[in-house]
Amino acid sequence: MSVFVVVGGTRPEAVKLAPVVRALRASGAEVRIVATGQQPRLFDETLACFDLSADLRMEVEAAAPAAMLGQLVPRLGPALAGARAVLVQGDTTSALAGALAAAYARLPVVHVEAGLRTGLAEPHPEEMHRTLIAQIAQLHFAPTSAAVSALAREGVAAEAIVMTGNSGIDALLWMAAKVRGQPVPAALSAVDWRRPVVLVTVHRRENHGAGLAGVMAALTELSAVAEILLPVHPHPAVAGPLRSGLAGLAGVHLTAPLDYPDFVWAMGRATLALTDSGGVQEEGPALGLPVLVMRGATERPEGLASGNARMVGTDAFAIVAAAREVLAGGAAAMAEPAMPYGAGDASARMAKAMMARFG
Repeated sequence: MSVFVVVGGTRPEAVKLAPVVRALRASGAEVRIVATGQQPRLFDETLACFDLSADLRMEVEAAAPAAMLGQLVPRLGPALAGARAVLVQGDTTSALAGALAAAYARLPVVHVEAGLRTGLAEPHPEEMHRTLIAQIAQLHFAPTSAAVSALAREGVAAEAIVMTGNSGIDALLWMAAKVRGQPVPAALSAVDWRRPVVLVTVHRRENHGAGLAGVMAALTELSAVAEILLPVHPHPAVAGPLRSGLAGLAGVHLTAPLDYPDFVWAMGRATLALTDSGGVQEEGPALGLPVLVMRGATERPEGLASGNARMVGTDAFAIVAAAREVLAGGAAAMAEPAMPYGAGDASARMAKAMMARFG
């Protein structure tokens, strides 16, 4: 029996790897999930939403990427023993650690969500991570044609690239069907869903400091015309300023990180998303949720091209102007559902390719 080891440690990794694990197991493969400890509670809770759990859990003592990488690479080596291939997803420190550990063990690396590029040094260190993983991987699952082209420009052989769509859309559609019609989750009961609701996620390192100040100024102004729902990222550089600057404002709801079903429920009911998250840029268009991207560059241009997303950066005036336009109904085309990141069959494509290559 083919044995595949999946390495991950953050909530987005759990969301995007869970459908792949399920598809591989349905194909007859044995899959072991190794949790790195990067976001231990969020990773475990999100896997549980898909009836999955980690087979091996690690602990890391530091959150800084360099220190975490130094701890994980030697520890992961023994955990990969006996694998036919090692799967990593995206651009996290966990993903780079898994790829490096597999390369040192002379094991094939499979990269889920390969080929995303801004062409800039930012976001740091994510752009560096995914570029480095591309140099290590033997099989690249590219979600879109733009990602395929980016890999080709970097010299990756065509036979090593498979365009699959994004497995995050598989997870989204499965969960959206599951929560459809359910009542307001307890974690969201304080929000007045009769009003327009702006769902906000902000956590990127490049937005710490001045960028976050611009976001908070915009949210303060927008709270007069809409409910602001903001699950607060646990990073101290984000959580501290958000809670000190926005807590107690009427119409602003600062919550703990939502579990995946509640977050999907909220996306299905919200009027607008303000985000610097890659996942929300992919998920919003599929649900017909307009997305304003609070970054200066994005590795997901497909949402911009489809008209479902717009880049606004972190300038308070730009955020407020764009948000007011959407809330007033002046950007109706952004709310038309689109599927620029796949149709929900990415995981089946990945499992088929892996079984053909390694099984």
